[in-house]
Amino acid sequence: MAVKEIFAGLPWWVKWVAVPVLALVVFGGLIMSVVGFLAGLLFKVLLFAALVAGLVYVVRKFSTSSSSSRGDW
Repeated sequence: MAVKEIFAGLPWWVKWVAVPVLALVVFGGLIMSVVGFLAGLLFKVLLFAALVAGLVYVVRKFSTSSSSSRGDW
């Protein structure tokens, strides 16, 4: 028996309202934990990228200023 055959005789609100609500009730915790994990991972990746960019900026700023002062010797 295919899924289409099971849902064929049911009203529209069962397919489009009741089944998604049941899925959210049953799998809501799992869905929220996965979304939370992905959001945390994205935040950590963006934080890492910002810290690396800041480090590169600081190193280049100090290396150019120190190399120009070295040329004064």
